[in-house]
Amino acid sequence: MTTTEAVSLRDGVRIDLTTGETIVADATEPNGDIVVLSHAHGDHLYTQAPTDVICSDLTARLAAARREDEGSLSRTSHSAIEQVAAGHVLGSCATIIEDSDGTTYLYTGDFSTRDRFALDGFDAKAVAAEYDIDVLITESTYGKPEYVFEEQVTLENRIIDWLNDTNDTPVILFGYTLGRAQELELLVDRSGRDRLFVTEAIERLNDVIESIHSVEFAAERYGRDVTIGAGDVLVLPAQTNKLSFVDHIVENTGAIKAGFSGWAVEDSFKYRGDYDETFVLSDHSDFTELTATIETLNPERVYTQHGFADAFATHIETTLDIDARSLKENQTSLGQFG
Repeated sequence: MTTTEAVSLRDGVRIDLTTGETIVADATEPNGDIVVLSHAHGDHLYTQAPTDVICSDLTARLAAARREDEGSLSRTSHSAIEQVAAGHVLGSCATIIEDSDGTTYLYTGDFSTRDRFALDGFDAKAVAAEYDIDVLITESTYGKPEYVFEEQVTLENRIIDWLNDTNDTPVILFGYTLGRAQELELLVDRSGRDRLFVTEAIERLNDVIESIHSVEFAAERYGRDVTIGAGDVLVLPAQTNKLSFVDHIVENTGAIKAGFSGWAVEDSFKYRGDYDETFVLSDHSDFTELTATIETLNPERVYTQHGFADAFATHIETTLDIDARSLKENQTSLGQFG
């Protein structure tokens, strides 16, 4: 078993192997012998492109589309590293690392165990059948018991019903440019809505996804020359919900604004975002799915990060009796966790 100093959080997650090699995952300015990228969301993506990176082909293409000034990524591989589907967004991967001392690490990145849309969920049972995971580094975005999500099929049907029930009014749907936006587009396509519009940034990612997956997004590009009316849907990036042009659309068309996020479990999400309607549509695992994943993998040690990292680590220790600590930036030894 490796020492606790092997895992740290600096610029990205760092794992120091007994070979002397350093793995760096999801760093802003990757600086390691081996660079790993879990997926192409902005909070995991580089601002300075690495020379070589371990990631899926789709993630490399999406990253290049989102970081156009940095050019294309050069993908590589490593004999000690395998990636498996993480189920978070298209192209996302969890990373399995087998160190020469026999220690096996699993870095989940962001993940979801639910099969949905064009995604296969993270399969902890399949991983556990092939690997004995010693050290798990997991996200804990929704690592509190109150964050339990509705069954996926039920939720999707409820969203489609809402789209049909409000068909006499234009709607603006807010979700992340990568992942949530594409899911919303596919839901709109299953509804009785007339026209679907997206921004140039979303359209650019749609094109990349369509070039690899057998999925089509029946969306037109939204621009100043477009006037939305009854039956129309506009999908916008989540961060634009309070911009003046959105207010202008609402004032002129009477459009309804809807927000989609796991955080919609909280009533305050609706009011913070100034939404008319909200739905708990998430690309992360909920609390029960996080817990079930750890039970299935049964590692000797767990590091948590993101969201409710402290609370979830405490839950793992007290309920599952597994050594767990939240991973804090620049802490490199177990004693520093206090």
